[in-house]
Amino acid sequence: MLCVRALRAFSSLGAPSSSRSLTHVFPTTTATNSIARTYATHFTRGSKDEPKATSLDVDTNVFKTYKPVSPGIRHLRRPINDHIYQGRPVRLLTACLRKHGGRNSHGRITVRFRGGGHKRRVRLIDFLRTEPGEYDVIRIEYDPGRSAHIALIKARDANAEGKAKWKYILATEGMRPGDVVQSYRMGMPETTGILRTRTVRPGNVLPIRSIPTGTVVHCVALSPTGKALLVRSAGSFAQVVHHDESGRYSHVRLQSGEIRQVLQDCCATIGRVSNLNWKGRKIGKAGRNRWLGWRPRVRGVAMNAKDHPHGGGRGKSKSNKHPVSVWGWATKGKRTRKPGPKGPKNSNKMVIRERPRGKEKRSGGS
Repeated sequence: MLCVRALRAFSSLGAPSSSRSLTHVFPTTTATNSIARTYATHFTRGSKDEPKATSLDVDTNVFKTYKPVSPGIRHLRRPINDHIYQGRPVRLLTACLRKHGGRNSHGRITVRFRGGGHKRRVRLIDFLRTEPGEYDVIRIEYDPGRSAHIALIKARDANAEGKAKWKYILATEGMRPGDVVQSYRMGMPETTGILRTRTVRPGNVLPIRSIPTGTVVHCVALSPTGKALLVRSAGSFAQVVHHDESGRYSHVRLQSGEIRQVLQDCCATIGRVSNLNWKGRKIGKAGRNRWLGWRPRVRGVAMNAKDHPHGGGRGKSKSNKHPVSVWGWATKGKRTRKPGPKGPKNSNKMVIRERPRGKEKRSGGS
C-alpha cells in the first residue's frame, strides 16, 4: 500500500494540472547550507535596514572568521585577500633584516617591548619611480614590514635587466595583475586634452602640478628629487585641494585633516593605498603579537617605584598621581609641543591648517 501511495503522489506531481511544485513537497536545503559554519567562514550579511557603508568605511563582509575550536581563534578576524600571491618574494628585491631587540649600538633599550618574532626579509620598495615607460603588474604580494600590500611590476623595455626590469611598488586599492602603471616623474607628455587626462590613473606617478584638484593620491614626496614620504600606510590617502596661482605650491589635505603646502614639482601617486580593511583586523591572542616581534607591555602600576612614576606603593594604586609616561611626560590629552603656525618661529612654515584636536575633532571638523 505504501508503494502504491508513493506512486500516486509522484504521478500527481508530474501532472500538468497540479499547482504544486517539487519545492513545496521537498524543501531544499540551500537555506540550511548557507548558514552552516565551517572552520573558516565569512561574516553573514546584516539586515536590510542597516545603513550602507560608504567607500571610506570598513566593509564588514570582507573579513574571515573562524570556528572557535581553540580560544586563540575565537576572536580572530582577518581581511579576505584572495588576490594575494601565495609564493615567496623575488630575492633580488629583498634584503636580510638583522634584529636588535629594540637596542642601540651601545646595547641600551631605546624602543621598549620589542624582541623575538618570525624571520623576515625586507622588501625593497621603489619610492622614487624615476624610470619612465609602461610597467605591467605581475602580482600583488604580502609585505611583513608594512600594513599595505605591494605589487611586483615588470618593465616592457626588452633591454632592461635586474632591478631596472623588476620593481616593487605600493599597491593601490583595486590594483590587480595585468594592470599597467607608468611614471611621469621625469616629464609629462606634450599632448593635451583627453590624452593628458588618461595619465591620471591609479598607480601612475605625476607631478602635483599636473594632478587635478580633488584627486585622491598617496606616496606624496616633499622634495622634487626625493622619495615619497607621506601617506604610505594601508588604506590611507591624501587629497589635492588647491593650486596656487604663483605656480610654486599646492595645498594637500592629509589623512589627519592637516592641510600643508607641497611644492608643485614634487610627485605623488594616484589612488588610495591598498588593504584598507587592515584596521578592522583582530589579532585574537597574545602569541600572535609575539610572532610579530612585540613583547608584553607592562603597566606602570605593576612596576617598582624606580622603574616608573606610577610604580611602588601598596595595592593597585598610583597614589593619586597625575597620569604620566615612564619619562614623566603628562599623558591623556595634554599638549607637549605646538607644531605648525602656532608653534615656535619657523618650526613648520608649510602647515597651513593643523589637524583638528579636542572639541574641533569631536565636532567633526576637518
